[in-house]
Amino acid sequence: MKRAKQKIFQDYIARQGLKSTRQRDIILDAFLSSDRHLSIEELYLKLRAKHPNIGYATVYRTLKLFAESGIAREIHFGDGQTRYEHVSEGEHHDHLVCTGCGTIIEFENESIEKLQDEVAVAHGFLIKHHKLELYGLCAKCRP
Repeated sequence: MKRAKQKIFQDYIARQGLKSTRQRDIILDAFLSSDRHLSIEELYLKLRAKHPNIGYATVYRTLKLFAESGIAREIHFGDGQTRYEHVSEGEHHDHLVCTGCGTIIEFENESIEKLQDEVAVAHGFLIKHHKLELYGLCAKCRP
């Protein structure tokens, strides 16, 4: 799957008339190797130790390109930071967001998906896409 996303991104870059650069490749590899919802700063700090020549602005612009190309999605959890997650064709998940420590847990629940479809049908509504984010305290933060 990693190679497929790399190809999608390289094809997108070429269509946009942009050059493939070593810095973009390094950022792409770091992003695709992560299993977290990364903010620009988190990815920048992750890269900075090994690649001090990659600047914050480069990481910012590259993550935007990932989203434009369709391999990443921008997500906002109400904490003022834009985070990025991988996008996989046909895959969908929802999020539990801890308001105490910021932990983000992905989950899938077929009953919730079915209920959403039933509600839409009952109202004559065609769902194009949706997101479900539940906010509360994780097990570590609960009193």
